[in-house]
Amino acid sequence: MGEAVSYISALLAKPQQSCQFIVTPNVDHLVQLQTNAGLQLAYQQAALVVVDGKPVLWAANALGQQVPGTVPGSDLVPAIFDDAQSKKTKIKVYLLGAMPGVADRAKVEIHRQWPMIEVVGTLSPPFGFDKDEVVSQSICKNINESGATLMLIGLGAPKQELWIAQYAPYLTVNVALCIGATIDFLAGEKARAPMWMRKVGLEWFHRVLTEPKRLARRYLIGAIIFPRLVFKEWLARR
Repeated sequence: MGEAVSYISALLAKPQQSCQFIVTPNVDHLVQLQTNAGLQLAYQQAALVVVDGKPVLWAANALGQQVPGTVPGSDLVPAIFDDAQSKKTKIKVYLLGAMPGVADRAKVEIHRQWPMIEVVGTLSPPFGFDKDEVVSQSICKNINESGATLMLIGLGAPKQELWIAQYAPYLTVNVALCIGATIDFLAGEKARAPMWMRKVGLEWFHRVLTEPKRLARRYLIGAIIFPRLVFKEWLARR
């Protein structure tokens, strides 16, 4: 986490050249990566890939890819804000995603907890915007005019990764983080799992219990396919 925060803070401090985006793979992402060519390309273009989820960490380490720890997006964002607050460094942030009104509530909470963080824009984009070039370019223009240097994209995977990979060249923010439900967490719209569940790798179970209709099928598919992917990779490496 410390390395990720330092890396992102350095990108935010540089004169803007091009939008660098960061992805946070979990089991669901890795399952989708097997068949989604657009998502594969987005991952290849990402400036940084960090592990979101203990199962991915365990699998990586078991396969000889030594990863020091998880960097969940929902922990990474507060860590960046904490770092800026402690250093008295102002960051201008744009929140893209979540349901209408949620990002505005997150803005209030962010300003309350981290006075050095200035949320300069929020947007809950209309349904299907990612398939509309005109709407997407208008959103890019709005983001650029806000003066933000950091953008949090909470659109869910793979929509957030596909969209930022396509439109990063048109954005003037230094860094974009693909962070799923983090805007909801910041707003208090959804509750994080208890710390003990996070430490033992059961945050996914908490998510299923809180949103069974939306997440049960996703996690069931992951529970079936992901072990097969790991085993296949293990055989290939042997």
